[in-house]
Amino acid sequence: MKILYAIQGTGNGHLSRARDIIPVLMNIGSVDVLISGTQADISLPYPVKYQKKGLGFVFGKKGGVDLWQTFRQNSIRKIIREVNQVPVELYDIIINDFEPVSAWACYFKRKPCIALSHQCAVLSSKAPLPRHRDRIGKFILKYYAPATARYGFHFERFNEHTYTPVIRKQVRELFVSNKGHYTVYLPSYSDKKIIKILSRFNDVKWEVFSKHNKKLYHCKNISIRPIHNEAFLESMASSSGILCGAGFETPSEALFLKKKLLVVPMENQYEQHCNAAALQYLGVRVLKNLKKKQLPKIEKWLKEDIVISVDYPDNTQEIIQTLLNDHFISNLGAINRGLLERADPTVD
Repeated sequence: MKILYAIQGTGNGHLSRARDIIPVLMNIGSVDVLISGTQADISLPYPVKYQKKGLGFVFGKKGGVDLWQTFRQNSIRKIIREVNQVPVELYDIIINDFEPVSAWACYFKRKPCIALSHQCAVLSSKAPLPRHRDRIGKFILKYYAPATARYGFHFERFNEHTYTPVIRKQVRELFVSNKGHYTVYLPSYSDKKIIKILSRFNDVKWEVFSKHNKKLYHCKNISIRPIHNEAFLESMASSSGILCGAGFETPSEALFLKKKLLVVPMENQYEQHCNAAALQYLGVRVLKNLKKKQLPKIEKWLKEDIVISVDYPDNTQEIIQTLLNDHFISNLGAINRGLLERADPTVD
């Protein structure tokens, strides 16, 4: 079985999840990996056959997406060329984690594309939504990476095709403690802005992981660190709480580690506002932005000891089996089913 696994490379969450999904796929067939996007800070420990620029956004420094830089770095002509270059017809199955180049290649070549992403779950009619409507944001989320079938991940199982988050093995094996500091990851804010707000709490030790700085430095009670996967995980596991954007992977890992959590959704990013609504539904504190008027809410959160209880079992193998049974095994019969049985003897 030839599998193309396509991953969105804008941000770190998709690649973090892929670290656990790729080994499962490799036990089943021959896997080629495609990544598009330029904003990730981590790499995969697996070979990447196709590296594409894709259609991504650029983090700003004021709490949202830098629309001008995003426009400058995206060329429709280049994207069309990349779409035409991806040989999706050579693969038995294409699994797509919100990756637009392979998704549109499948669309134009009439090839089935199976979405396996958080974004699929966000679009579910049963998932919590923000109060304000964002028709453009919802449109982008729906058509950015078209698919013929959808399986999603969310903070809770809101329907039968929505699963709880993939918590990578590296996180599951962390030693959890409390050394008294707070871990911060807000990539859409500048270091200067973060320091300006957090320095108001001079009796709190903050460990800020910065997307905008490559060197470690200290400012009063705040340490600014370059993003490093192992250092970030260690900081999270030993923290008193986590302040981060309303993405998916970092809040999921914080909940799994049973850490106090405060999230700030990015401006003009509909998905993050949907995530914030879902987290608020669970009882997680949400800040509208990182401005001076939010200081009382941050202070209240620091004094609270609210930890949300979640159950995130390791069901990655089960999800992949369900996906393949639904869209590959049933079509190609028992001879291909044997491939899955070799990967997992528990299959009936």
